[in-house]
Amino acid sequence: MARETSPERQRLLHRTDWMALLSGILFLVLGILLVSGVISDALLLWALLVGGLGFAGVIAIVARSVRRL
Repeated sequence: MARETSPERQRLLHRTDWMALLSGILFLVLGILLVSGVISDALLLWALLVGGLGFAGVIAIVARSVRRL
């Protein structure tokens, strides 16, 4: 028996945007590390930024493919 959801319930539920969530966390962490002085090398900052965004993209793609199953 399939569960049907009411229109009110459908408006309350939404899927997690993993790319936005992980990117926001990444920028917060990098900002804190930059302001606190832990990261002072611009090349390291860019490498962490690009690597983190790539990781967030992979997670978002995997989550979308799992969601379609």
